[in-house]
Amino acid sequence: MSILNDPFPNPRTNLGSSNVRRSREIDDPNRHELILLGDGEKKVTMTIETRVPNAAVFTFNKEDHTLGELLRSRLHKDKRVTFSGYKVEHPLIPKFDLRVQTDGEITPKDAVLKACRDIVQDLAILSQEFTKEWELKKIARNDADA
Repeated sequence: MSILNDPFPNPRTNLGSSNVRRSREIDDPNRHELILLGDGEKKVTMTIETRVPNAAVFTFNKEDHTLGELLRSRLHKDKRVTFSGYKVEHPLIPKFDLRVQTDGEITPKDAVLKACRDIVQDLAILSQEFTKEWELKKIARNDADA
């Protein structure tokens, strides 16, 4: 196919859409590599922060803003946590660092574990409530059809 007949020409290279497809294949990683851990790869690693007392940095592999924001906001609700924040190094790399500092009454690791347990509990309640409402909607729809 010539450049003139190509329905999706690439304006940067003027070489047509076939180069765009090849570029996407190189730039886009396989989707499964974004969520599956490799051999010997850990989901979470913890590094004690030496510059600040009662602080640690947790690195979450194969996770993104979704979990980072959930953890950060849940940690902010704990009065024993004095600071929590996360950063994503690059949007195409599924990894974030969560920095947690506590008042010393609880360790950063225990604070993160508690936040994780609370989130799982909240999600279980959400799932139950959603299922209940969905079933009620189905019953109401069947009653309206009868």
